[in-house]
Amino acid sequence: MPVPAADVRLPEPHPDPLRSLMRRVAVAVGLIVLVALIAFLDRDGYRDVDDSPVTLLDAFYYSTVSVTTTGYGDITPVSDRARLVSTLVVTPARVLFLIILVGTTLEVLAGRARAVYRERIWRRTLSGHTIICGFGSKGVAATDTLLAHGVSAERIVVIDRNPMAVEAARRRGLAGIVGDASASAVLQSAGVASAAAVVVAPGGDADAVLMTLTARELNREATVVAAVRDSENVHLLEQGGADSVVVSSGAAGRLLGQAVRSPRIVRVLEDLLNVGEGLDVIERDVRPEEVGPLDALPASAPVIAVVRGDEVLRFDDARARRLEPGDRLVCLCSHAR
Repeated sequence: MPVPAADVRLPEPHPDPLRSLMRRVAVAVGLIVLVALIAFLDRDGYRDVDDSPVTLLDAFYYSTVSVTTTGYGDITPVSDRARLVSTLVVTPARVLFLIILVGTTLEVLAGRARAVYRERIWRRTLSGHTIICGFGSKGVAATDTLLAHGVSAERIVVIDRNPMAVEAARRRGLAGIVGDASASAVLQSAGVASAAAVVVAPGGDADAVLMTLTARELNREATVVAAVRDSENVHLLEQGGADSVVVSSGAAGRLLGQAVRSPRIVRVLEDLLNVGEGLDVIERDVRPEEVGPLDALPASAPVIAVVRGDEVLRFDDARARRLEPGDRLVCLCSHAR
């Protein structure tokens, strides 16, 4: 099934095209100024068609028509020194100017073809990636966490209606698509069928429900996580296929309430959410030698929960006291600062 066309914006592997163009323009202008100054300093070696003295304006005129190969012939070098300078300086400047002109023209003409080729290669290698639907504050924070966990920027695709948000993602080395992530065509352009995870983080709950439904319809196996503001909409997202739902307003409210009585505990919770420093919460498989009593595990990495199948067992649950093959541990670990 062909994927509909979309506004895909891949990270630019080369320097900024506008900056590169401005550098070429600066070099071209510099060549004209150089030849003009040489001609003006040796103005006695040049003759105007009406035998009038060569002025600074005449020198710039001569430089422009000479370097651009227009060559009207009304101002010409007549002395041996002027002709030598024309041979050793003006002619190489003319050749360099033509190289810049032709190179810039070819690059502009080939730019779209190169972009199409890069997009084709990108689609061919796109698999097992993560799609971020919405690059606002929640989407940016989710991206930062993924990158901190070691996910390559090449394995993240951002979708947002705002072109400025997509450009911000592109400057960070992420591929971006301008469009509505609730539309099947846009998600297909992001390779949702082969994605490993979809993060739904739009500004509104209605968009979150639609994006979740569409993503789950197009990929039954991917992990779909979503954020909503209102806890009343959690069941809609769960019914729509979300594996995990985060209530952003509720989480913030609980932190605020906790901060009233225990502000230092909030700092610890924030530390847990910052990956790669201080305290981290990690999930890992139970090793074969760890199967057995939970109390037998070393205390250096406290276990706070055991994941058994689709169920999460707290550390104080009687069923979690003995670890079984296939269990996963949710535990704390520390990073040296």
